[in-house]
Amino acid sequence: MTLAMSVVKINAIEVTPGMGPALEERFAKRASEVEQMPGFEGFELLRPSEGDTYYVYTRWESEEAFRAWVESPAFTRGHAQARSESSEKPVSHASSLLSFEVVQRV
Repeated sequence: MTLAMSVVKINAIEVTPGMGPALEERFAKRASEVEQMPGFEGFELLRPSEGDTYYVYTRWESEEAFRAWVESPAFTRGHAQARSESSEKPVSHASSLLSFEVVQRV
């Protein structure tokens, strides 16, 4: 018997030095958007103790729930807003998405 397993998505964001507070503020402004999505289970924004790479950790009940978020108007709106906010220096210069299935949770 196969049990439904959560999926975890971790976005590694390479933040421009000194721009961490701006990134944190942007996420704080739109955090409620993701919380309302069906299948959403959790979110954490992880500030680096060393270096400039932040990690955005989200957990979803399924890959389909995550895809629905990425394809939603709320996702598009939030990312468009982040790009349009005026700032001479960009907040980040690269990102990569890591994907996992949860096989054990305590």
